[in-house]
Amino acid sequence: MNFTETITLTMQPCTVAELVRAAQAGDREAFGELFERYRPAMVALAMRRVHNADEAEELAQDVFVQAMQKIDQLRVPEAFGGWLRRIVHRMAINRMTRNRVALACDPETFEATCIAVGSPEEIAECRERATAVRASIDRLGLLDQETLKAFYLQSKSLVEMSDQFEAPVGTIKRRLHVARKRLAKEMDVMQAV
Repeated sequence: MNFTETITLTMQPCTVAELVRAAQAGDREAFGELFERYRPAMVALAMRRVHNADEAEELAQDVFVQAMQKIDQLRVPEAFGGWLRRIVHRMAINRMTRNRVALACDPETFEATCIAVGSPEEIAECRERATAVRASIDRLGLLDQETLKAFYLQSKSLVEMSDQFEAPVGTIKRRLHVARKRLAKEMDVMQAV
């Protein structure tokens, strides 16, 4: 493309495909026109991804830098808008995963929001009790095991269990009641040993 053709292109409105072809041929003004046309949409899309206006502006700038460097790879000039959207999406994901910030926190805030409750001894006792309960469940009959595990470990509702075991809800309630009693008996046996 010579100087006269470039001036002619910039003086009349061009299609996106014409601007892309010109940009691929090295016309910076054509790429500048693409930037002007697509910038608002790319900033809006970036804003939906990163939820921060400054980050969205910076991301859109980075997208256009990337697009300018790789515009020769675009084989279908008419697909420029979709190509840009894919770059925004990919770069937003990269930015979000790389820029995870660890938040510092004072000891009072940390203690107030800490999930663990109790001393290390209490936590160890709780774990031992849980291990004993699971071991006792494993010594029960298969139907009792499945019933207790479905309700307590898999958090299934009575209706879901009814579907799973192909039994009425009343039967499931009865099975739970019986399985609990057998588990309590098994736990008493374990503590006696």
